[in-house]
Formats: sequence, structure tokens, C-alpha cells
Amino acid sequence: MDDKKRAILAEIPRLRRYARALLHDREAADDLVQDSLERALSRLDSWRSGGSPQRWLLTIMHNLFIDHKRRMVRHREVRPLSQDVADSIVSPPTQFESVVSREVFEALQAIAPERREALLLVAVEGFTYAEAASVLGIPTGTVMSRIARAREELRASLDDAARRRTIRVVEK
Repeated sequence: MDDKKRAILAEIPRLRRYARALLHDREAADDLVQDSLERALSRLDSWRSGGSPQRWLLTIMHNLFIDHKRRMVRHREVRPLSQDVADSIVSPPTQFESVVSREVFEALQAIAPERREALLLVAVEGFTYAEAASVLGIPTGTVMSRIARAREELRASLDDAARRRTIRVVEK
């Protein structure tokens, strides 16, 4: 196996983490990672070796994610579920995470997708604003603005969640 392929394989955990954060669905995230790897390996000659393929791979993944979202919007078919069907597919969680991590995750999911993408690239993946802008295909100033707004939304949401935890209902 050549060095380019080894470097790409080393990025799989990062790709999976980013895909799961984007899609909120483990199977869909794994499909996105697989599609990204297939595209990357089929276009291996377009990557300039010498550095990490991280930005190149995340750009491929981001573009596939956007394409998928656009396809879903075009082919969306909305059918409401009956309450019986909804109740039959919902099950209580079998494993509870800590309250704080669940609140952070929920607050992160409530942020607009374009803001969440920018925040994840910079705060979780460690990209600079310029690198995140390159991956997302937008100006650096837009990335900075999206991250600032995402942080504001997170703070507000987490402050609200903390207040809700401290309110207790007392029954007589």
C-alpha cells in the first residue's frame, strides 16, 4: 500500500466523527464516510501529497453532504406518522449519558447546520478559520461570523438548560 493510501486510511476516525456530527445517524454517517473514501481513492491523483489529506478529505465529504441534502430536498416526501406507528418505533434509551454531555449534544444539534459545520471544524477538528473556510467553500469572514453566532446560540441554550435543571417542582 502506498503512502497516499496509508495517509487517507489514517483519517478515517476523523471522517467518521465529523460525519456523525453532521448527520446524527450512525449508519448514514458511515455511508457518507464510505462514499467520501470511494471518491477520494478514485481521484487520488488530485491530492497533492506531502501533507495531511485531512482538508482534502473533509472538503470531499462536505461536498457530498451538501449534494445529499439537496437531493433530499428535491425528493422529499412528507408523510405524517400515526401516533400508533410513532409509539411502536420509539423506545426508551438503554444507556444514559451524563446530563451535561446530553445537554451539550442537544444544544449543538439545535444550531443551524451551516453554523454547526463551521463550529465543528474549528472547535472539534482544530482547523483554522481559513482552513475551515476552504473546506466549506466560503469566505473566512463568513466562517468567523457563523462560529460567533453558533457560540452565542450554544451559550444561550446551555444557560437555559442549567436553569431548567435547578427548577424543582414541589408537590404537597
